[in-house]
Amino acid sequence: MNNVAKPNIMVVDDTPANLKLLSNMLQERGYEVRPLQSGKMVLNAARTHPPDLILLDINMPEINGYEVCEQLKADAALCGIPVIFISALTETEDKIEAFRRGGVDYVTKPFQFEEVLARVNTHLLLKDARCRLEDLSRKLARYLSPQVYLSIFEGKQDAHIGSNRKKLTIFMSDIVGFSRQTDCMEAKDLTTLLNSYLNRMARIVLAHGGTIDKYMGDAILVFFGDPESKGVVEDAAACVAMALEMRAAVDELRAEWQKKGICTNFEIRMGITTGYCTVGNFGSEERMDYTIIGGQVNLANRLQNAAVPGEILIGPETFALVGDRFQCIRKEAVHVKGLEEPVQPHQVVGARSACVDATRIEDSRNGFTLALDPSAVDPEERKTVVEILRAAISSLR
Repeated sequence: MNNVAKPNIMVVDDTPANLKLLSNMLQERGYEVRPLQSGKMVLNAARTHPPDLILLDINMPEINGYEVCEQLKADAALCGIPVIFISALTETEDKIEAFRRGGVDYVTKPFQFEEVLARVNTHLLLKDARCRLEDLSRKLARYLSPQVYLSIFEGKQDAHIGSNRKKLTIFMSDIVGFSRQTDCMEAKDLTTLLNSYLNRMARIVLAHGGTIDKYMGDAILVFFGDPESKGVVEDAAACVAMALEMRAAVDELRAEWQKKGICTNFEIRMGITTGYCTVGNFGSEERMDYTIIGGQVNLANRLQNAAVPGEILIGPETFALVGDRFQCIRKEAVHVKGLEEPVQPHQVVGARSACVDATRIEDSRNGFTLALDPSAVDPEERKTVVEILRAAISSLR
């Protein structure tokens, strides 16, 4: 038995004889036909059961075919339905108006049925091809960052090997001890855990305007500044804000996993740096990858590895760009392979606010320098800080 659905065609004509003739002919050729005598009924009927194609008369009472077609095209759910006008109007202006309103074809009355059938078949095939292409595009889009996908489909970027030198902000993260904690996990639980994590992280990246370069198991590489950029400073700020939201999301995910019986102590560590990178298509003519290369990528990776669980480390240039927007703590210098001088990172604690700034104390004079931000002090280190301040006061007395 052939289970392929018959194409559904809506035939609209206020003349009963024309409606019956055309409907019967189409049904004899194997089409499912819905005859309607009023343009006013088309929109409701189409929303209830969208047809594959509409054959539409122009001269009808209350609302004519032009207006019906225009309303169909204005509805996002119905605009893809091809409309073929069948009318006794033969003037060129009438045909032009039909196409202007969104029609895909025009047949004049009296019509030859074989001509109508040929045009119907052609536009059904075109609609099917378009639907297949859209479905394929949606599937391919999942393998590309949305910004890259859109820039290619909008013609802003071509799919050929080439690159540019740009100042970007690079982000890298991974889950601390992921392999060790998941070695004994069932495949189903591991898949649920990793996919829910990557899905949540991806939504956060896209919300902040980042470009996802790649996933490497549980590790994520993201960059800001290409193919879209809001400027170096805003790109860097968006990246740091993204990292803070990611860290908070992991706490929420941990609670969700526990409800499903997956108990983990996962924490992520993150590294961020800003600098010039080479970005573009690398690979062969048959297969290429849109990615970034350069020393800044290595530095972001090094900062990520140097971070402790739950920590966000940013490089000196990123700090110079956004240090006034976020609470940061100066950390020990990091030695990076390929760089002669050690790199001075800062730990991002959170977003800075006016009330927090009011508690910050900074002073410097001969023999005395103080920079204190109580809200940024790690709770575990507060007691030590208090003892240091007491010892300092005691020495002055």
